[in-house]
Amino acid sequence: MPDWGSHLSEMRRRAPLVHNITNYVAMNVMANVLLAAGASPAMLHAVEEAAEFTPLAAALTINIGTPSAPWVEGMQASARAAREAGIPWVLDPVAVGATAFRRAAVARLLDHAPAAIRGNASEILALAGMAARGKGADSADPVAAAEDAARALAQRTGAVVAVTGPVDFVTDGPRGWRVANGHPTMPRVTALGCSLTGLVGAFLAGAVDRAQATVAALAYFGLAGERAGAVAAGPGSFQVALLDALAAITPEDLAAGARVEPA
Repeated sequence: MPDWGSHLSEMRRRAPLVHNITNYVAMNVMANVLLAAGASPAMLHAVEEAAEFTPLAAALTINIGTPSAPWVEGMQASARAAREAGIPWVLDPVAVGATAFRRAAVARLLDHAPAAIRGNASEILALAGMAARGKGADSADPVAAAEDAARALAQRTGAVVAVTGPVDFVTDGPRGWRVANGHPTMPRVTALGCSLTGLVGAFLAGAVDRAQATVAALAYFGLAGERAGAVAAGPGSFQVALLDALAAITPEDLAAGARVEPA
């Protein structure tokens, strides 16, 4: 079994600058999650500067949660710049099946070869062209229902695909893992899924094995959720406790606490 803690150690050693084009709801939470973990966040989206800034970062993440035409153009320009500069970037296809605008935006983004795609089961099913039952940004499909779609999507795009839920599934096509870390309160705090996308970007910066780095990021975030859930009184204190846990978890803690199985 890989040493999942080594990925956390390497991420903190690099302290990567992660350029995030994300939604209005997620910006503050996502930035704080990255800071607590040991990375450095930047939140730029304007088409006038996004592509110029992207090569300065070690990774890029793109989240389509609150898209508008100018933001989408900034996303496209940054994804193109990341591909040209050889910088890994992560796609978070929020509610991709909900509207034609989102579907068209994501179809264009996929042309720029994301290193990883992170979404819930309904989003991954929709992205793979299969029937999904998503309700906006929420999934109405179980993770297990999207595993075959995730493998097919990974084979088609060359990206690592992470399907997140009560037990996450990660695949690069030939390989797969299930990650059981997490806590039931996590879906009750807005923007945690979006923040996880930023964390995946941080772990991918400089990673040799991008699939294993993605698994490590999910296990780390889930372990922090478990620790937060053990002390929080509700969703409000959970968010604060999660940030504290992200900062406190050591590589040794992650190596011992990651609940990962091959799939």
